Amino acid sequence: MLHPELLAILACPACEERPPLELRGAYLVCRQCRRAYPIRDEIPVLLVEEAVPLEEIEHLDSSSRCDSNTN
Repeated sequence: MLHPELLAILACPACEERPPLELRGAYLVCRQCRRAYPIRDEIPVLLVEEAVPLEEIEHLDSSSRCDSNTN
């Protein structure tokens, strides 16, 4: 879990305007460029090369919800 004070100062490294990031599970998400930055061992990895498209984690979320509904 990221400390709220840390989350408050983090911004997207890919966007010129440096919009704030939103915590979604194990990712920090930029709504502007729709990138999701992983959090590994409680450390945000804010490297553009490590980011995944937001659609990819949304797909994973919906897949896990579908799997839990079938049990």
